[in-house]
Amino acid sequence: MTLALATTTPGEPEVFASLQGEGASMGRPSTFVRLSRCNLACEWCDTAYTWRFSGDNRFHRDDLAFERKANQVMAEEADVARMVADLPPDRLVITGGEPLLQGPQLARMLAALDEARPGMHVEIETNGSVAPHAVLDARVQQYNVSPKLSHSGNPAELALVPERLDAWAADPRAWFKFVVAEPADVEEVRALKERHAIPAERIFLMPEGRSSDVIRQRSGWLSDICTREGYRFSDRLHIHIWGDTRGT
Repeated sequence: MTLALATTTPGEPEVFASLQGEGASMGRPSTFVRLSRCNLACEWCDTAYTWRFSGDNRFHRDDLAFERKANQVMAEEADVARMVADLPPDRLVITGGEPLLQGPQLARMLAALDEARPGMHVEIETNGSVAPHAVLDARVQQYNVSPKLSHSGNPAELALVPERLDAWAADPRAWFKFVVAEPADVEEVRALKERHAIPAERIFLMPEGRSSDVIRQRSGWLSDICTREGYRFSDRLHIHIWGDTRGT
């Protein structure tokens, strides 16, 4: 069975070792597996090559269409497990796209990984709208949940699924990361926090931006909000170090 992965270059799966750049594990050495496909379409998405293939007319501010053959590769689950096992970090971050769309395949890949290299810490980055596959869920130590606010351009009925947000809020493995572009976006965060009983100490606010200059400009007022209201602040460490580059 196969997984649909994003690519760094045509035909080359985006599986790499780096530092986690965001959220609760920021700064930790990690192996990343970036999957292809997404059920949402954020207009500011910095990995649109995972979903906005030629013929997909969902809006993105860059208005770029990516050839599927160059930007998506199918890989055997066991082969992906071997690629992960061969890299140094003992922490695996599965990202996308939306990884939970490939839950059964990921469960089998992790079973193969446990045979090759037992005990790796597994994080999954998700937009929070998809329920995890039961077998996969049993193997995951951490979820990095990033619900999409209205400025993402996604309809709320697709992006903010009440029963899923309730479930994530009740799961101590789930850390929430909200992408914020303007101070007004935080009003939506406050409303979601109250509506779904999300603990403030498990909420990160992160500035939207694909360059250090933009991130720094937004970090000033956003860090003030975090200080006043008890949220955690997340930088985008990988952008400062490597820029907006695949495989980093």
